[in-house]
Amino acid sequence: MMASGEHFILVHGAGHGAWCWYRLAPLLKLSGHRVDSLDLCASGINPKQLDEVESLSDYAHPLIELMNSLPPDDPVILVGHSYAGYVISLAMEKFPEKIRTAVYLTANMPSSVEPPATTQQEFFKRTPMESLLDCQIQVDERQGNLPISASFGSDYLEKVAYQGCQPEDKELAKTLLRPFKFFLKDLAQESLLTKAKFGSVDRIYVVCKEDGLIKEDLQLWMIENSPTKEVKHIEAGHMVMLSKPGDLCQCLLEIAETNYY
Repeated sequence: MMASGEHFILVHGAGHGAWCWYRLAPLLKLSGHRVDSLDLCASGINPKQLDEVESLSDYAHPLIELMNSLPPDDPVILVGHSYAGYVISLAMEKFPEKIRTAVYLTANMPSSVEPPATTQQEFFKRTPMESLLDCQIQVDERQGNLPISASFGSDYLEKVAYQGCQPEDKELAKTLLRPFKFFLKDLAQESLLTKAKFGSVDRIYVVCKEDGLIKEDLQLWMIENSPTKEVKHIEAGHMVMLSKPGDLCQCLLEIAETNYY
């Protein structure tokens, strides 16, 4: 019998906002679950500007604030999409006792053994610059062209990131997407995540097999590099919450009814 009344917290990827969950959240609520989605700093309708966000901790502050307000006796299912894999990992390190399960949805998934930046470096290693099409990437020339920030281009959005999505969702994204930072210096810290805290939280990875942004081979590499309790698969592109919300909802409901202890 399905567990009822779970509390899902949905965390958006880089450049996005709480708005990207608008097709999924009602489905989870109709299934009897509580849902929170939020805007990270300088994202969605959060009033901060990107140049005011100096660190990964600054960026993640809205989630940390929400987690801090939650009671310890009602652990949540934390879902991070894409770059939010790093953000939920920070929350896992700070509040392991408040998280029942962490779901990495075609997301950057670090390990506690090496710096989180390892997974971002692997992405750049596997992603030719020409495949980024009209995305705008700002680099620090003083540090070997280290990527600092970026914004999605319309062509990239149409052909890669939003593949399989409805035209109205693509137009919505073009209106609402904001520039984002990579925070690679923060992610390079070896002590950012520990086995005792981050490593104590049950992790599930949801592979999106048709993802053109974080491709399946990179998703599988991250799973091999940091094994999870379970791996689920959906035949969908990167923005699965928009292109196949029903399939994603079913996947999350299965996670909600599974006891991984």
